[in-house]
Amino acid sequence: MADSILNPVLALICWSLLIWLLMYIRRLPAMQKAGLDPQEAQFPGSLNVLPPAARAAADNYNHLMEQPTIFYALAFYIHLSGGADLLAISVAWGYVVLRVLHSLVQVSINLVIVRFAFFALSTLCLFALAVKSLLSLW
Repeated sequence: MADSILNPVLALICWSLLIWLLMYIRRLPAMQKAGLDPQEAQFPGSLNVLPPAARAAADNYNHLMEQPTIFYALAFYIHLSGGADLLAISVAWGYVVLRVLHSLVQVSINLVIVRFAFFALSTLCLFALAVKSLLSLW
């Protein structure tokens, strides 16, 4: 199991849950300090008054619920189709590392150009996994 493509999946799931914790560690005190009633959070724009650190953690959590869904689907496809070789597993770990770096940038210095670089590189990992999977069909 140590060489399974499912290990990077588990790692990214655990990372997403850590970011979820960070989001609420930052968001709840910020909401309290801003005097926001939790019911006001029913509308997406209502939390725009929160400080950047609280918003960045929430934005990053949302990002981890978007594109990684493609990663999860690809990883499970590769696992179930028997295509989880060393290259696929290495690229999957590369994707996870790049997404963690993206998160760390977003929840700290939040430099968009650096975040974009990690995002673009991680997307290339998805393309590589998808193309490798397609090529294995022929």
